[in-house]
Amino acid sequence: MNQVLIYSVVTLSSLGILAAVILYFIAQKFKVIEDPRIDLIADLLPGANCGGCGYAGCRNLAGEIVKKEDLSGFMCPPGGNDTMKKIAAVLGLEAVETEPLIAVIRCSGSLASAQKKSEYDGVSTCLYAHMLFSGESGCPHGCLGLGDCVVSCQFDAIYIDSETNLPVVSNEKCVACGACVKACPRSIIELRKKGKKDRRIFVSCVNTEKGAVARKNCKVACIGCGKCVKECKFDAITMENNIAYIDFNKCTLCRKCVSECPTDAIHELNFPPKKPKQEVVEQSESNQ
Repeated sequence: MNQVLIYSVVTLSSLGILAAVILYFIAQKFKVIEDPRIDLIADLLPGANCGGCGYAGCRNLAGEIVKKEDLSGFMCPPGGNDTMKKIAAVLGLEAVETEPLIAVIRCSGSLASAQKKSEYDGVSTCLYAHMLFSGESGCPHGCLGLGDCVVSCQFDAIYIDSETNLPVVSNEKCVACGACVKACPRSIIELRKKGKKDRRIFVSCVNTEKGAVARKNCKVACIGCGKCVKECKFDAITMENNIAYIDFNKCTLCRKCVSECPTDAIHELNFPPKKPKQEVVEQSESNQ
């Protein structure tokens, strides 16, 4: 009996040692030596792991940057240009500055302009409500106001206004990570350039229904009349599927399209109020 026990112990010990030796050689053959610069770059990143860069987390982004040794195509929205400059210094590269972006709500269907026609009583998420019905106002493209975008934001940069029932984005807190864009089932949130002095012009509507139908559900819906397209001298506005869209890369912020819109669907943010025409004429005459 003792001999059987001894043989068993010796056999198992030998197998354990053999397995350990095999695993050691396999580990040596397939080991990966990680570039120490990955840790340096990861430490420079904000650690939000928000996914705004397009990668699973900050360390994944750091690994890809080191792998390619080129900063073109890489951007950390929370860190911004300052963080990218620090990363460039570590790699001995030159960082190319990009214009800051911000999330924009492309829907103006407030409780006043898009009055309720029904009452939703179900799971309080936009995704679920979107799958069930068109919306309390009847607009199948408008904001549902249940706050999926708010839940997705890690930076407390967006909230639902209690009076309008629409999302509001904070200029100071938004880092353009894009989480709210992905969370919105109706694609009404878009990342656009912040613009000089935070000035932006955009069509605050995504309803592709024809004008009469769109206006029936929302007073400030784009009706696809095309007046803004004709007014723009910079080819910054296009019309597709009954909805106008302003290309922020081409828009010069001249504001002429704003006054042409018959439904006030085009929004201008952070601009000084326009002077009345009479006042402008009087000023021009006095300067002559």
